[in-house]
Amino acid sequence: MTNQQRLFYGSCFALITTAFSFSIRAGIIPELGDQLGIGEAQLGLINSMWFWGFPISMIVGGIVYHSVGGKKIMQFAVFAHGLGILLTLLAPMFGGAAYATLLFSTLLIGLGNGCTEAACNPMIADSYEGVQMSRMLNRFHMWFPGGIVIGSLVSQFMGPSGMGLGWQAQIWVILLPTIVYAILFWNAEWPPAKVAEASSTSSNIQAMLSPLFIFMLVCMAFTAISEFGPQNWVAVTLAESGAEPMVVLALATGLMAVARYFGGEAVHQFNTTGVLLGSAVLATIGLFLFSKSTGGMVYVAAVVYGLGIAYFWPNMVGFVADYIPRSGAFGMSIIGAVGMFMSGLVQPITGGWIESNRAAGEAAGLSGGELELATGQATLGTLALFPLALIVLFTLLFFWMRNRQKQESEPVSA
Repeated sequence: MTNQQRLFYGSCFALITTAFSFSIRAGIIPELGDQLGIGEAQLGLINSMWFWGFPISMIVGGIVYHSVGGKKIMQFAVFAHGLGILLTLLAPMFGGAAYATLLFSTLLIGLGNGCTEAACNPMIADSYEGVQMSRMLNRFHMWFPGGIVIGSLVSQFMGPSGMGLGWQAQIWVILLPTIVYAILFWNAEWPPAKVAEASSTSSNIQAMLSPLFIFMLVCMAFTAISEFGPQNWVAVTLAESGAEPMVVLALATGLMAVARYFGGEAVHQFNTTGVLLGSAVLATIGLFLFSKSTGGMVYVAAVVYGLGIAYFWPNMVGFVADYIPRSGAFGMSIIGAVGMFMSGLVQPITGGWIESNRAAGEAAGLSGGELELATGQATLGTLALFPLALIVLFTLLFFWMRNRQKQESEPVSA
């Protein structure tokens, strides 16, 4: 196995660790709360640590990437993942401090996840050129939805409705890809920065102060909300839709993984800006269908929505690497951090929309399943406004980049 292959496969297993920590921990939360006597509000705060640790380490990792190296960042990721997993397993032994232990352990896992993005995105961007870079970034990011599908199935198989092995056995599973990526990264050599100025923090900051980068930050906020906002509430919003919410989630994330595998071909055919614009259109249609459908049509909506959000995250990172290269690892980390920060920020807001929509339904005389269906559909209709706004933003980006490329190709007059 070549050094380049070891680095790429190690990155994929590191992202699988991130996905397992998302899906398996979500599956064990009810059992964990019951066993340790932790209420839903406290469980919600524990989960938020996953989201807050992520952008913190992404930003710090982006700043120090060229000074300390991606290899050391991933060594810290191994430490954070390993200790976070072990502290989660040991939490019941701490008695009254179990809640604080879980807060800290989840924060550590979030920090490890952010290190993965901070180190692996620029490493892949520096290892490959052109369309191949887009292809490999998409194939790297396919392992987040792919890992969620695998982790969800593992949790279902091992959990109370399957083998009944308990939450501790499921947590041990998260350690397996951690060990694999630690071995693959051992003694591997990180590639040098493709653009010399990208290794300068001052040059990174100067590039990030450009109108194009600031515009992309706004777009990243909307793309992240479009992806993570509806997915985290699928069990609530689709509970009375006549479809199985977890099957809908598995279908959407499974399609995301498959689509990302072929992401390089899509970028080659339609360009990054064209892919992002098409994705926004599909995501809007998918969420609109969710807000109007019941029964089998919900699965159709999941297909459209899954294909829509599949290319958002990797191609936002790829756009920065390709068109704002002087922002370097720092720029890619900031883009990802903003996306994850906004994903965490929108969660309580979405919860508030659900509560207000339920209250409106009750005021209209609805009750039971009819009330829950109306609440879910109204909330999904509101969430559809985010990808709808992206259609406008990515249309502007499409013409912006086309004009820029036209100006760059024009000969300079004497």
